[in-house]
Amino acid sequence: MANTIDLHPIGWVSGGRTEVVDDDWGQVEAVIRLDRDRYTSEALRGLDAFSHLEVVFHFDRVPEERIETTARRPRGNPDWPEVGIFAQRGKNRPNRLGVSRCRLLAVDGSELRVRGLDAVDGTPVLDLKPWMAEFGPLGSTAQPHWATELMREYY
Repeated sequence: MANTIDLHPIGWVSGGRTEVVDDDWGQVEAVIRLDRDRYTSEALRGLDAFSHLEVVFHFDRVPEERIETTARRPRGNPDWPEVGIFAQRGKNRPNRLGVSRCRLLAVDGSELRVRGLDAVDGTPVLDLKPWMAEFGPLGSTAQPHWATELMREYY
């Protein structure tokens, strides 16, 4: 079994925010530009039939020394419990991978215009997937109160 995985960006986020800010992503619009040396518009054929995307990206602005591997209070909020890094969606993750669902506004050649992608200008995009309702959770869901409170102003 391999101990390392080589990943190469399929594209980059262009536009939208330039600074990492935790909230108010709902109306932020950006463009995802595919790496034209590796992909043509053929890679996106049919994607325009979907309303939403899942975007896997790299939190490239998180320095190695800021990576968390244990428990912490989300956003440092003393009112919230200490929870492990895998019980939250913070950017200081061991592999610095982000996953976001956003609205697909348009496909133009090898570019995607999106809204609500919580990644900043220049962020490397590792994968794109169309959002399909059947990939959502089956049955009821649950989450702690602090998570609902944290997400109140996120989108």
